[in-house]
Amino acid sequence: MLSSQQIGWNGILVEQYQYYSIPGKTEEKEIPALSDHWLILPLGHPSHLSQKSDNRLHESLFQKGDSLLVPAKKPTYWRCLGSQLFQTELHIHLQPKLIEQVAKASEIDTERIDLANHFRKHDLQLQHIAMLLLAELRSGGIMGRLYVESLTQTLVIHLLRHYAEAEIVQIVTSKNRSLTRIQLQQAIDYIHTHLDQDLSLSQIASLINISPTYFASLFKRTTGISPHQYVIGQRVERAKLMLSKTDLAIADIALQVGFSSQSHLTQQFKRFTGVTPKQVRSSP
Repeated sequence: MLSSQQIGWNGILVEQYQYYSIPGKTEEKEIPALSDHWLILPLGHPSHLSQKSDNRLHESLFQKGDSLLVPAKKPTYWRCLGSQLFQTELHIHLQPKLIEQVAKASEIDTERIDLANHFRKHDLQLQHIAMLLLAELRSGGIMGRLYVESLTQTLVIHLLRHYAEAEIVQIVTSKNRSLTRIQLQQAIDYIHTHLDQDLSLSQIASLINISPTYFASLFKRTTGISPHQYVIGQRVERAKLMLSKTDLAIADIALQVGFSSQSHLTQQFKRFTGVTPKQVRSSP
């Protein structure tokens, strides 16, 4: 039904599926090993599901609020008893390279990273992140690439903490690292110069020759906020200035400061300032 492939999100593919299922009919399928990690979350009616992976058989009622994680390079066998004519699912695919990059940026020992198969896991935080990604997919990417990249990193860190085969080991020696003053200024200058564009971590990080995920980690450690939150705050500040100093329409200001629409500007403006752009424009 929907896919982020057309939007071009880095390292992650988010898709919403609806498929036809005949009530009472059992369907079986063997899926070869995939190159990506695969998360499945049901969005509709419950169904009876069986999964076989690594010679272990799992069977349960699979329903909204549950999730499945199939690690990369793991073939699986599935059996499902149809219960409704149409079933809806959210599928999230994550590239192993992205997992490794986030782990390195988070000071996690990359030699011990292996995600484990999880069947019918009830995880509220995972559900929350997945629903935010789905909302962004349904909006056509209204919040921009930085927002999706921040959500993706949050998801990956959560998976590393709770879905790894072995307990992860964090490297303590580099915890005090942060961006240098020059590196931070380069990043901030670039953000301010390209504030009206759909910024991405890879664009900003390439200026100082470090990986996007490592840059995001160091930026937050240095400033106390994520790159995405910093960019939104700067867009709101520039919009506030333009509202008071120019007669431009609010919709035009929204585009000039990097928001996708007037409603997007209004939403973020009110969140940061407590008032709407119209209220600022109409105040004496």
